[in-house]
Amino acid sequence: MTTFDGLLPAVSAILKSHLPELEPYLPILVNRDLNGRVRLVVEAAHKPADVATAEHPLHQLAAEIHTKLGPHTVGLDQVLLFQDGFRELIDASNTFDLLDSEGNTITNIHVADRLAQEATWETISDQGDVYRVPRVVFYSIKGGVGRSTALAACAWSLAASGQRVLVLDLDLESPGLSTSLLPQSRQPAYGITDWLVEDLVGNGEAVFEQMHASVSTQQRGELIVVPSHGFEPGEYVSKLGRVWMPGFTPEGHRQNWSERLQRLILALEQKHLPSIVLIDSRAGIDEVASACVTNLAARRIYLFAVDSLQTWQGYRMLFDHWRLHGVAHIIRERLQVVGALIPTWGDGSFPQATQQLCENAYSLFSGSLYDEAWPEPDPEAEAIGALSSDLFNFDLPDLSAPHNPCAIGWNLAFAAIESLHDRLQSTDPDQIKLVFGSLLTDLQVIIGDNQ
Repeated sequence: MTTFDGLLPAVSAILKSHLPELEPYLPILVNRDLNGRVRLVVEAAHKPADVATAEHPLHQLAAEIHTKLGPHTVGLDQVLLFQDGFRELIDASNTFDLLDSEGNTITNIHVADRLAQEATWETISDQGDVYRVPRVVFYSIKGGVGRSTALAACAWSLAASGQRVLVLDLDLESPGLSTSLLPQSRQPAYGITDWLVEDLVGNGEAVFEQMHASVSTQQRGELIVVPSHGFEPGEYVSKLGRVWMPGFTPEGHRQNWSERLQRLILALEQKHLPSIVLIDSRAGIDEVASACVTNLAARRIYLFAVDSLQTWQGYRMLFDHWRLHGVAHIIRERLQVVGALIPTWGDGSFPQATQQLCENAYSLFSGSLYDEAWPEPDPEAEAIGALSSDLFNFDLPDLSAPHNPCAIGWNLAFAAIESLHDRLQSTDPDQIKLVFGSLLTDLQVIIGDNQ
C-alpha cells in the first residue's frame, strides 16, 4: 500500500508512462489536498465527450491512480477534475514541477500541495535592488544552541565598531532576545506581534513609532532593537494566534502573513537606515522560520548546529525539501553553517570538535546541495561549458565553503546569564571577538560588500 511519502513518486511514474497519450490534455495539475488525497486537474476545454469509457486514456489513467494510491485518492469518478479557468488556477496556486525518479522535470505537469498552514519553504525570495540593506537570518533546526546569544553579541560588537544595526526578534513563539538585550527601562510599548495584529485592521501606524528602542553601546554606532512584544505583553497568546492571518491591501489584494511581515521590515529599514539587519528566527520547521529563511531575501542564513544526529537529520529534511521542489540552487549560496557550543575544555578539544562538525556538515551538503563535480577533465563537458569550476561544489577543507563552520566555542561568560545587556556592557570587546570572531568577520564582509 502506498503511503504519503510514496505519493508523488507513484504519480510521477504513472504519468510518465502515460505521457504520449496525455499530450492533447497537457498541462495537468496534480492537486494533493489537506488530507493527502490526490486528484488530477485538467483544463475544461480539453474534456473529451467519451472520457467515461473504459477505453479512453484519461479513464485508464484515473483507474490506475485510483488502484495504486488506494486511500490517497477520492472515488474513481472524482480522480479527474476538469476546471474552467485552468491557467488562472495554476497562477493562483503555489505550485512546483513534478520530477521523475532521476530528478528531471516532467514538462507541463505541476503540483499544488495544499497545506493547513502557510509555511512556504519552497518559495525563495530573490535579492533584487529593493532589498539594498543586507539582511542576515540566525536560524537553528533545534533550540538551545546559543543562537540568540550569538546574534546579540554580534549586534553589540558591530554597533560598537560604528555600524548601525537593526535587530528583529522574530522568535515570536519563544520571545526573549529583546528582553535580555534591552534593559527593562528601555522596553518599547509595542512589538512585532502588535503591528501584525493591528495591520489586519489597517491600524499598523498606531503602534509603528513605539515598537523599537535604541541600546547605548557607549561607542559611535547604534543598536536598534524591535522586540516581539512590548513592555506590557497584554493578551500575547491571543495576539499570537492571529499574527499568521492573511490581510488585504487597500486595493483588495490578499497578502499572506509573510508578505505583511515584509512590508513591516521595509518600513523599519526606511525609517532607521541600518547598515545591516539581524533577524532572530524561530527554531524548527514552521511558519515563522519559513518566512525568515526563505521569504525575506536574506543575504546570509546562518544554520546553527551542534554536532548531533538530530541536527543533521533535521537539516537534511529541509535540504531534501528544497531539492524536491527544485529551489535548492536558489538558496544554497546564502547558507553558512555555524558550529555552536563547541567544547573548549581539554587539550585540542576545540579544533578536534570543529573538524568533526565540519566533516558531518560536508557529508550533509555534498549529499543534498552540492553539484557533482567532474571526476576527471572531460572533453565533452568542456565543449558545452560545463566545467567543474562552474559547479556549486567544494572540497572538505575549503574555508570558503558553506559547510566549513563559523566556530563558536562554549564560554562561561555567555552561559546562563540573567541580563545579556549587563554582561555585554561589562565585557571586554576582545572577549566577544574571541568567542564570536569568525561570525563577526563574515558579517563585516557582508556589510563591506554592500557599501
